[in-house]
Order: sequence, then C-alpha cells, then structure tokens
Amino acid sequence: MVKLRLKRCGRKQRAVYRIVAIDARSRREGRDLRKVGFYDPIKNQTYLNVPAILYFLERGAQPTETVYNILKKAEVFTP
Repeated sequence: MVKLRLKRCGRKQRAVYRIVAIDARSRREGRDLRKVGFYDPIKNQTYLNVPAILYFLERGAQPTETVYNILKKAEVFTP
C-alpha cells in the first residue's frame, strides 16, 4: 500500500519536511516513490505538486493524518 507521508530533512532543531509517496512498510527516511510536496513548519510554507498528489490519491494512496490536514488546509480536496 502507498502512503503520502512526511519525510524529515534539514538540520538539527530546524526541521523541514518533504511530502512523499512511499510504500507503507518503509521507514520514515526510506526510499520514496516520488516527491510530491514540501512543508516548512517554522516559516509555515507549503509547496504542493497537486497533479502528482491527485494521481496517487486516485490510485488508492492513503495520506497520514498530518499530510491530510496540510492538504485540507491547501484545499486540495474541494470538488
């Protein structure tokens, strides 16, 4: 099963996250299928590749709770 989840990047005490499509059995820093976004909680910046995200969601990818909240805030789920 494929999940959309956060992958930690950046340095100590200054985390930034990539939103990636990854196999559910992989570890957090494991090899991802595709990078589909970026999230910086300190500057509160978000970049989303919406067509890629919708591609994975249509094929059954499950977002984690945090990624779901980021996508909902960016209004990806509006019809």
